[in-house]
Amino acid sequence: MKKFLAILLATIMILGICSVASAEPKTYKVGVSIYQFTDNFMTLYRNEIEAYFKTLETDDVKYEIIMADGKNDMAEQTNQVQNFITQGVDVIILNLVQTSSADTLIDMIVDAEIPLVLINREPLAYDADGNTIDEAYEGILNNAKVCYVGADARQSGTFQGQMVVDLDNHGDLNGDGKISYIMIEGDPENIDAQYRTEFSVKCLTDAGYEVECLDDQVGNWDQTKGQELCANALAKYGDKIEVVFCNNDGMALGAATAIQTAGRKVGEDIYLLGVDALPEAIDLIRDGDMTGTVLNDHIGQSHAAVDVAVKLLNGEEIQNYYWVDYVMVNKAYVEAM
Repeated sequence: MKKFLAILLATIMILGICSVASAEPKTYKVGVSIYQFTDNFMTLYRNEIEAYFKTLETDDVKYEIIMADGKNDMAEQTNQVQNFITQGVDVIILNLVQTSSADTLIDMIVDAEIPLVLINREPLAYDADGNTIDEAYEGILNNAKVCYVGADARQSGTFQGQMVVDLDNHGDLNGDGKISYIMIEGDPENIDAQYRTEFSVKCLTDAGYEVECLDDQVGNWDQTKGQELCANALAKYGDKIEVVFCNNDGMALGAATAIQTAGRKVGEDIYLLGVDALPEAIDLIRDGDMTGTVLNDHIGQSHAAVDVAVKLLNGEEIQNYYWVDYVMVNKAYVEAM
């Protein structure tokens, strides 16, 4: 009897060990498509997505991140989404190449019954002429498993303008009673670029200041293009330029190089504003070579995107919109860091 019990106990232990050894963690496949890997800000964003997913893993749950570069090509990104569907991913995080094509990709993903988290580039509704209007996109509102995570770009533009308003001379370096500026825009289709362009200047006019736009060019978020456009404007308009507004820090970094090459000095005979608060921009502000930037919180946004993706994987209810505030970053802010 004792021998039988010993054999039974040994068998139970072996079965238990085998059961533990054979227990595999649940692995979720997460498809992530970023509009363009070379974008400075989205590089920080996508790296943080991967890092944060890693911190959420447990012995029972793992995440396989399939990261794809959209290469700023809508056809490329469409193929990536189709591949995600074919691979049977459990959730998709999508940074659109073109917000005007949102309906096509959203419908494709919804039809495949895959939850979707849109990030960074907000799709808006369009009027009868195909122009974006300041209304929520129905493709998001009508879906219980589709949401957008981002920041309100009107706030970032307003903060750029406010940093000029807060200067002792309010940006009017030559004392002629008006603020003469150039604008270097991102992708003109992108609503963030549109809002940053509009609201940076609106902040000045709302505060009662006269403005003069000397030049407004599209730099498509690119540092090299930002340098080229700023250099051309400096050569053409010279000392007339008092403020350089850039829709992002990538272009502002290029503009800073052009300003230095032209022998101009930020804070003395010109001002320079960006958006994103990239580490390189923070260093320029600290050194006095950039007036200010606006923190586009890639950590807060990426974490919010991952958190809502996990909620979708767990079958929890979500909101259709999640907003993360911008933060004004001037020299005082940098010195207090």
